[in-house]
Amino acid sequence: MKYAAGIDGGQSSTVAVIGDEGGRILGSGRAGPADEIGAGPESSQLHDALRAALDDARARAGLPEETVFAAVVAGVSGYRGHVYGRAPDLPAERFVLMHDAPIALAGALAGEPGVVVISGTGSVIYARDVHGTAQTLGGWGFLFGDEGSAFWIAREALALLMRRHDESAGILAAETQAACEFFGVRSLRELAHAFYHGALTRDRLAAFAPAVLRFDSLRAIADAGAGRLAVLAQRAIDAGAPPTVAFIGGTFADAAFRERVSARICEAIPAAQIVPPRYQPAAGALLLAYRELGVHRQELDA
Repeated sequence: MKYAAGIDGGQSSTVAVIGDEGGRILGSGRAGPADEIGAGPESSQLHDALRAALDDARARAGLPEETVFAAVVAGVSGYRGHVYGRAPDLPAERFVLMHDAPIALAGALAGEPGVVVISGTGSVIYARDVHGTAQTLGGWGFLFGDEGSAFWIAREALALLMRRHDESAGILAAETQAACEFFGVRSLRELAHAFYHGALTRDRLAAFAPAVLRFDSLRAIADAGAGRLAVLAQRAIDAGAPPTVAFIGGTFADAAFRERVSARICEAIPAAQIVPPRYQPAAGALLLAYRELGVHRQELDA
């Protein structure tokens, strides 16, 4: 029996799934963040997260420790063809490391062409046309872009609260209190210092986004991010991608945010079809692992 695995390495967590040669999912596992943003040669975050998630999935699948996988595909947030820290070392006859956007599209549309709008800790739009030509829009990272992502929404909201604090007369008291309580700090200034000194991670800051979305006073921030994601999805369709669009990522758990992106896309592209994702990104990576074995599978048996 041959086994394949797919891994989704994100900025907040890593998920692995294992399947047999018949397309049956045997187990899934989780670990911490896998991205290498800001990582140096001493970092083992990518290596450890991929291995830990795969080991967890293998154990849950009831496979022995000495199992060697026929193929493993791992999609990692921010990966651009170079590993900055310790290189991944997985028990696989064939191992492919790629950006996480292709695995998200492969999972969401079960291998078919179209557009996937990803909004988790970061954000990116990835599309593929019927000829296999791919394009990436957005995804410039937390410093230069990632509009509409959880980190961007939280950062923009906190920046607004800090500006209002300086202006005194326009302080948003309830929102400021909610932020301080969420992060366990006494003031916004203490919050800022905690982030700059590494006591608050990017994924922890991003986790504040759902709280932001509950305040009507901060809703315009989320709406602006949603609008930007919609514009980029429209650009991908205008460039030749089929108008089939799926949303992936925790930010879309907010119904109003999801509807805002959907409405803007459909207003600009009346033929657009917003579809629920067929599979999650880790399962998309598993589908791509099967392709590495020469099997073009579109269905998985959970």
